[in-house]
This record gives sequence, structure tokens and C-alpha cells, in this order.
Amino acid sequence: MHTHAVVVEQPGQLSLRRLELSAPGPADVVVDMHCSGISTGTERLLWSGRMPHFPGMGYPLVPGYESVGEVVEAGADSGRTAGERVFVPGAACYGEVRGLFGGSASRVVIPGARAVPIDADLPAEQGALLALAATAWHALHPPADDAVASLPDLVVGHGVLGRLIARVTVAAGGAPPVVWEIDSRRRAGADGYSVIHPDEDDRRDYARICDVSGAPALLDTLIPRLAHGGEIVLAGFYSEPLSFAFPAAFMREARLRVAAEWRADDLLAVRECLAAGRLRLDNLVTHRLPASQAPRAYETAFGDPDCLKMVLDWRDTA
Repeated sequence: MHTHAVVVEQPGQLSLRRLELSAPGPADVVVDMHCSGISTGTERLLWSGRMPHFPGMGYPLVPGYESVGEVVEAGADSGRTAGERVFVPGAACYGEVRGLFGGSASRVVIPGARAVPIDADLPAEQGALLALAATAWHALHPPADDAVASLPDLVVGHGVLGRLIARVTVAAGGAPPVVWEIDSRRRAGADGYSVIHPDEDDRRDYARICDVSGAPALLDTLIPRLAHGGEIVLAGFYSEPLSFAFPAAFMREARLRVAAEWRADDLLAVRECLAAGRLRLDNLVTHRLPASQAPRAYETAFGDPDCLKMVLDWRDTA
């Protein structure tokens, strides 16, 4: 069995290749993809070669963790059935080509436990945003051993993740946060909250700031904006070391929290919010291209400032 997949051959070199798939076992499902999203954070770092090393790193690799498809084969022990529409957070089924994260392919083989059923009425390209929505939820809701909900009153960055964090804040019962954005083109599209340039904001009493900018030098700007005992949640991905001047943090008894990747319960919480109508995923995907044009799609996703989110359509990829 074969698939067509996006392959980052080495930093700066990307192609669409035909790859052999691992044979499915009784606990696995075979999923034919409808669409997959391109991450301008993680995937850009993989493409540029700036991703910090962690287990599983290496080239060539198949990227992608934002995919939606249909189960076409279900093993007896997979817990899934053929015909189900599922969210796929990635796959590792390509032999010598690494699956990191492995979701950008026309067909994948994954354990049934990793295929998350989604509402058939949810548009496929919105389903591809579930990973980012779950990431937003995780950033605002610490694990069960920390009982303090972390709904922000300031979000830094109005890309897709920043917009989702603002929407999730409201969906979780919080007040609409202020959002900072320095790019005038991205200040449009607010949904029930305000977006301003940082220079327009003179507040110095934010209880909780959630940064999704990925800018490593921003802490010395954000810490003086905190109230005493305030917290900064780092929800972006930072390829450079972070540092800050100590006195301002000391005077405020500031706290820093790093939000890791989403977990299964975050995805379920987001799915419940969508079903209840408290959260929407519309108006976030701005660009779409067939997977056959993957190199062009990645170039646009990484290079066009008007591209908020690019989605690859796999349905006509043989």
C-alpha cells in the first residue's frame, strides 16, 4: 500500500513523494485524508532547519499534525469503523522516512486509538484546526494537578493561535481579552474582543498574559505590564533562548508558565464546546490549494503575510 506525502528532504527542500506505507495491524486504521493544515510555527522550523533537537528529529521527514480524513479500513481491535470521519494528529507509517509529525499525506496508517471521531457536519478544513484549538485550550487550562484556570486578559499575537486563544477564553466563560498585534493587516478579524497595537495600551495591571508571538526578546516588554503576582503563559514555540531582566519580575513576584502540547482531554473539551455552540472555527482558514501544489502552498504559508492559515486538499491526490 502506498501514499503521496509531503516530504521535507532537508532544510529548505520540500517535495511531494510516493511512499510505501507500513502494513496495518488489528489495532490500526487506514485513513484517506480529506485535508491537512500547514503550521507556520512548527513546520516552518522543520523546513528552515531551526527546530531545536528533540527525540524523533531527522531528515527526510513527513510533517503535519492537523489532518482530517475518513477511515477506509478498520482493524478488529482498532475501536473504529470504516466510514467514520476522524481527526488525525499525525502518523509514523513511512518506513525509513520519519513521520514528524506525519499527517501531511493522502493516506495514513495509525492506531485506532489516535483517530479521533469528529462531527460529520463540521467542515473538513475546520476539523483540521482542532489541534490548534486544543493547544489553545491546554494553554489556558493547566493539567488536573493544577486547579487554577488560566484565562488571560491579554493575548500577544493575532495569528490563528492567538485568535483561538481569545475565542477559547470567551468559550470557557472568561471576559473578552485584549489582543496585541503589531501587523496592521492582522488586526482585522476580531470576534467579540479588541485588537490593538501595543503602543496604544498603557495598562500595567494585567493578571495573566498569554504570549503566542514566539518572539524570544519580548519578556522585558511583557513583565512590566503585569499586576503584582501576575503570570505570563508562554504558548508559542521559541527557537531561541529566552531571558529577562530580574528586577521588574522580582518586584511583581511574576510567574512564568510554559504551555506544552495538547492532550487528549483538551481535544475532547474543544469538541464539546463546538457541539454546544460556544466555540466556532470559522474565518480562520484563508488559503487552500490542492496537495499536488504542496511546494507552492508551503511557500505561500511561510512567505505571504496575508496567509493566516493554508490548508492542503488531498481528495484528488491519487
